[in-house]
Order: sequence, then structure tokens, then C-alpha cells
Amino acid sequence: MPEQSRAIVHLDMDAFYAAVEVLERPELAGKPVVVGGRPAERGVVAAASYPARAFGVHSAMPMARALALCPQAIVLPPRHHLYHEYSRRVMEMLHQASPVVEQLSIDEAYLDLTDQVTAWEAAIEVARQLQGRVRDEVGLSASLGVAANKLVAKVASARDKPGGLTVVRPGEEAAFLAPLPVHVLWGVGPVTAHRLADMGVATVGDLVRAPEGELRARFGQRGVELAHQARGMDERPVVTEYARKSLSQETTFVRDLRDAEPLRRQLWQLSQGVGQQLKEEGLAARTVAIKLRYADFTTLTRQMRLAVPTDDERVIYRAAAVLLRRAWQRGRPVRLLGVAGRDLSAPPAQLPLL
Repeated sequence: MPEQSRAIVHLDMDAFYAAVEVLERPELAGKPVVVGGRPAERGVVAAASYPARAFGVHSAMPMARALALCPQAIVLPPRHHLYHEYSRRVMEMLHQASPVVEQLSIDEAYLDLTDQVTAWEAAIEVARQLQGRVRDEVGLSASLGVAANKLVAKVASARDKPGGLTVVRPGEEAAFLAPLPVHVLWGVGPVTAHRLADMGVATVGDLVRAPEGELRARFGQRGVELAHQARGMDERPVVTEYARKSLSQETTFVRDLRDAEPLRRQLWQLSQGVGQQLKEEGLAARTVAIKLRYADFTTLTRQMRLAVPTDDERVIYRAAAVLLRRAWQRGRPVRLLGVAGRDLSAPPAQLPLL
């Protein structure tokens, strides 16, 4: 008897931050709502409602650009505590449907329903019920994809937004992916897409037809993996827990900083924030890193490995200050500064006092 195909669902909330704001303030329904930082402070768009997206506004866009495209946009500051509460309610529903849930972000998750259904088609009804519960009990719209693996389920959830439910049955993966642009595949960013275009590869179907030898020659083992993905193959399991690898904080300045003292003050505040995060999560960092972005958007990172993992903001600051002193070109205007703790582990045990 052949083994039953896996039943994987990918759920993606639609314009999540903006949708929560509209739900909390119904008078905003149907209006171009943009959540993010203020343009005077070089803010960026965190989320845009679909009426705002109709003007070309999208996440990660500078808020000043968003307002140039849509002057009538209603700009709201993020309320992260509120979004986390709505996310918690949605994720609880997913955990009620399956014990195997992989939360990718505040508004996105995978479910593995393989052991929860007796027939693959039953997963479609579970997905439909989940979508209805999120809509009726929480008041938000979600798009879902149902497929036999994570790659195809995620691509499927994006095909019919907002509020879509796209099903790709086992055996239909390659046909579903073939006409889509190659950037839908995991890990294909602008650079890889450009290199593939040089080979005449624009769609996933083009990638299937590309000679594997040429893919290997150009991309190494990654080329073989791309060809595998293009056929709709993905063996990655749904992972219920992740080991946290880093914590970071960064800030973009209202005005570029060019003097050492204000940079050091900002560095201390960021180091305090990272230390507090580490303490809250019961972690310690073995490596401290800084991120520096100049006014011309040139960006660099530097890191230092510590002798002993730490959650002490003073230790983090001292290491970050050394990195800043080595990396910063004195007098050159700085647009953004960040501090990170990496190589995380449990804090080292303290020796008992004698």
C-alpha cells in the first residue's frame, strides 16, 4: 500500500497589522491605512491595507514614498502588543487543529495535518474551517494553501489574496508551479533571479527544462536544489520549535549622526535593550555584533567573540564600543546603528559564594 502524502497547510494573515487596526476602528474600513513610522523620522511601512496597496504602497517602503504615492493614506503607529494578542488567538486555533504547528512570524504558520486526517482531501475541509474560524471568531482575513509539502503550500497561500484557499493535490505540484515566476521558489532573490535570467530562465517551468549540468556549474549544489524545488519537491518537516540564534536592536536616526558622543549614547541604549531581551528569554550571547549604515546607505557589520557568553549590557556595550571604534570612519554621517547578540545559549552557571 503506498504511503499517504503529507497534508501541509500554510496560513498567512492578510495585511495583518493594517487589518487589526481596521478591526479596532471600523470607520477605517475601505480606506488606505498604512501602519509604520512617521516620514519625518525616516519611518518605513510595516503594513498597508489593500486600498493602500492599490496605489502601489507596500511593506518596507519608506513612509515618505508611500505618502507620495497615496497622499490620502491614514498613517498609524504600530501597536505591537495588540498585534501579538490577535496573533495569539489565531495561533491557538491552529494548535487546536494540529499539535504540529510551525509559526514563522506573527502572522504566518504551517500546520502538518498528516496524522490528523484519514484521507488527504479531508485536510482541505480542516483548512476551510480554520479560515472560517479566523474570520468569524477573530474578525480577520487569512489566505491558506494546502499541499503535500511546505514549499508548494506557501506558494499556494499567496495565489489568491486576500481570503483565498488554494489547493494543490499530490502529483499536481510541478504543473502548478510551472507558469509562475522563478522568484516564488525558496531562496531565489533578485541576484539569483538575475543569474537565472541570463540562462533564459524566467519561470519555474523554464527552470525544470534547464540542463542540470549548467545549473550545477553556475550555482553548485544550490543549482541541484533549485531544480529539485522546481519540480515541486520539498522534504522539509514542519518544525515545532526553533533554537533562537540571535537577538538584535537597531535604530534609524531622525538626523544623521556624525559625532562620536551621540553615537556612543545610542550604542549604550541599544546594548541595554539587547541585554534586557537576553535576560527576559533566559539566554546569553557568545558573540556581539554591530551594524552601521552610512548616509549613502553603505552598510557594514562587524562582530567579536567573547570569552564567556553574557547577558550583561555593560559587557555587550564594551564589545560594541570596540567594534564601533574600529569600523566607523570618524566624522562620516551615520544613518542607522544596530547591536546584536549572537551564538546564543543558556547563561553560564554562577559559582556559589564561599
